[in-house]
Amino acid sequence: MKAGNNTVVRFHYSVSDLEGTPIDSSREREPLAILLGHGGLIPGVEHAMQGRSAGERFDVTIAPDDGYGPRRPELTQRIAKKYFRNPDSLRPGMQTTLHSNDGHRTVTVTKVGSSVIDVDLNHPLAGLDLVFDLEIVDVRAATDEELAHGHVHGEGGHHH
Repeated sequence: MKAGNNTVVRFHYSVSDLEGTPIDSSREREPLAILLGHGGLIPGVEHAMQGRSAGERFDVTIAPDDGYGPRRPELTQRIAKKYFRNPDSLRPGMQTTLHSNDGHRTVTVTKVGSSVIDVDLNHPLAGLDLVFDLEIVDVRAATDEELAHGHVHGEGGHHH
């Protein structure tokens, strides 16, 4: 079976920047499982999997527009320390979670002052060209329940 919208694809990945610096990999864990065509992956990776079969391994370079988006300078903010849990332990480059009326938001600390902390709300991989080494482990038809819920159930997926 070939990967396409509404199929479940189990896969491994490694991702690096254009210079070959490793960023992340699933190879030491169980394969990930995704319901293709339901927005569970960045668009470039989801598109690259279309039409692939179990056993295929391939590389794809993803530009920011098909990845985590361009860096947006307006997504940097200065926030009072009182809004952070354990603000004195934070250092530039660390990630932390802010709690707001809109829910939880992961931010990257860029500067720590005496009463404020500067943060970047961009995804850490925004603005980067990324190289994905993908390996399709298997492809199967999604169940009616998976299609109704919009995600994979069972091995490698969500358990209710």
